[in-house]
Amino acid sequence: MKQLRLKFGMLALFSSSIVLAQADGGSSGATMKEMEDGIPIADRLVTEKCGSCHTSDAKGNLSRISWVRTTPEGWAQAIKRMVRLNGLNITPEESRAIIKSLSASHGLAPEEARPVMYLPEKRIIDEVLPNETMRGACASCHAYAQPLSWRRSKLEWKTLQDMHVALYSQADAQYRRPAEDAEQPAGRDPKDKLTRGEYALTYLPKVAALHTPEWAAWSSRLRAPRLAGDWLVVASVPGQGRFVGTMTVSPGEMKDEFATSASLTSLGNGATVSRSGKGLVYSGYSWRGSSRGGAAASKPDDLNSAARETLWFAPDQQHAEGRWFWGEYQEFGYDVKLVRATAAPAILAVTPGAVKAGAKGVEVAIWGHNLPASLTAADIDLGSGVTVAKVVSATPGKAVLTIDVAASASAGQRDVGIGGAVLEKAFPVYRAVDYLKVTPETSLARLGGTKFPKGYQQFEAIGYDNGVDGKPGTGDDVAIGPIDATWSMQEFMSVYYDDDMKYVGALSPTAFFTPGLEGPNPERRFSRNNYGEVWVVATAKREKDKFGKPLSARSYLVVTVPMYQRFDQPEVSQ
Repeated sequence: MKQLRLKFGMLALFSSSIVLAQADGGSSGATMKEMEDGIPIADRLVTEKCGSCHTSDAKGNLSRISWVRTTPEGWAQAIKRMVRLNGLNITPEESRAIIKSLSASHGLAPEEARPVMYLPEKRIIDEVLPNETMRGACASCHAYAQPLSWRRSKLEWKTLQDMHVALYSQADAQYRRPAEDAEQPAGRDPKDKLTRGEYALTYLPKVAALHTPEWAAWSSRLRAPRLAGDWLVVASVPGQGRFVGTMTVSPGEMKDEFATSASLTSLGNGATVSRSGKGLVYSGYSWRGSSRGGAAASKPDDLNSAARETLWFAPDQQHAEGRWFWGEYQEFGYDVKLVRATAAPAILAVTPGAVKAGAKGVEVAIWGHNLPASLTAADIDLGSGVTVAKVVSATPGKAVLTIDVAASASAGQRDVGIGGAVLEKAFPVYRAVDYLKVTPETSLARLGGTKFPKGYQQFEAIGYDNGVDGKPGTGDDVAIGPIDATWSMQEFMSVYYDDDMKYVGALSPTAFFTPGLEGPNPERRFSRNNYGEVWVVATAKREKDKFGKPLSARSYLVVTVPMYQRFDQPEVSQ
């Protein structure tokens, strides 16, 4: 039953593209008319390839298509569905051109796309939803970011819901359930409770309308991306630390295509990584690319691995952020920030990181670009309670200092300023490591190695200061950074005598989890597969609690079977 739900849930990811293939007729089309202005289609190729099913009007609109906007992934999914379900005859080159065109004319504004970038970045996060009603209506089967990656007219939202009811049996049940935490409309009979489906049809047109001020503004500002030049890179990889470096972006064959060459230096051990690749920019800001390292990858989490790239460029084209990721389940990746390199000085990072209040003579390095070659202590601002005792060395790329931190310095992030350049929240000052968190706090790994690939997981132990209020888990807590810890697994007591720890896989001393083999295991009770649930436990090597015991924390890990059938169509993002 669980696998059946997964199958239909993943199919729902592409429901929005299926809608585009439906004819204009049918019960809803026959009784309701589109009341909002559409967005005309000016591209002849789009009209040629889509116009045989999507009828045009005198204003240049194509039915259905002119009343939706979405991301490049959304349009790519739609085209794939048209090919598979409706016999669309299209070449890869034509498909690529249509995705470019529709992403520009019927895409999302940068401000609309940024909150849901974690979806194309393939991040696994705990989504923040407006209420439990919308969780039940939209996020029971797929990520809430899926519908929020689209903008639709009111009629299109209604048609999408009707399609869900027609194709997915569980959707009708979900929509008919009472809205858990939504107010009843004024004048409605209290006995006639508002349903999830009804609430969704009032909520989504408000937060994801077809016509928005953001889109109107971006449509007039949209221009060709001018990204060629040198960029400063700051990156981090779970379990492998932070990196700084540069990336050179060169023009490609088309005005929205580019080639890249990057060089990164580990702030932990000084090792360097070189990567080269290519990218394509949709809608003037959405980078989709690929890259690989200069050496062959030798292990699953190798930093030289071939990766897919998803970046969000700011409208001013001066900075960007996103993820370069790889792995059969996109579980590995660099978290990346880019800043355009100019003649002005820039600060990228401070190492080693957190500094304890009261520390004296601590050596720190400020990594940057075009930093002043001659520095004095007076030229450097490290924030309240932190003073520069000595400038050890200074080059345009790195300044080494010794610093003192006042015993009375409050816990919190400090900004760093040099020669007009400022890096906000560059490093934290802390008073004590009060507690740990294991990240990710909940995670998923997949068995494999026989016929299917494995899905791995990397953990980290992050230390925290309780902050000004002295209470853990509040908004003023200060993240100190990774803490040295020993790692172990504990049984998650959900089923008696299942001994999951023996079978699910192995956890390395560096908190890298490798799952076991897939398939029935004759050594296990009932010859079950090696799936299971465990706790991943970190125990601090040096930090202790008020009772003198080592600090510890744990994360919940589910080890499940391989994804036997893929529904996410990973090829559409390549």
